[in-house]
Amino acid sequence: MIGRPEKHRKILRSMGLTKINRAVEFEDAPSVRGMINKVAHLVKAEEKIDEA
Repeated sequence: MIGRPEKHRKILRSMGLTKINRAVEFEDAPSVRGMINKVAHLVKAEEKIDEA
């Protein structure tokens, strides 16, 4: 996160992404999608499909 704008660092911290290769899961919500869109160039987002 070095060299990134403070706004992007705050978004990543609020998502729990504080270290490299950290993975987190979120419920699908407009606020989460908005955060992902703002830092899309820094994260990899995948949709998890339930097979139950």
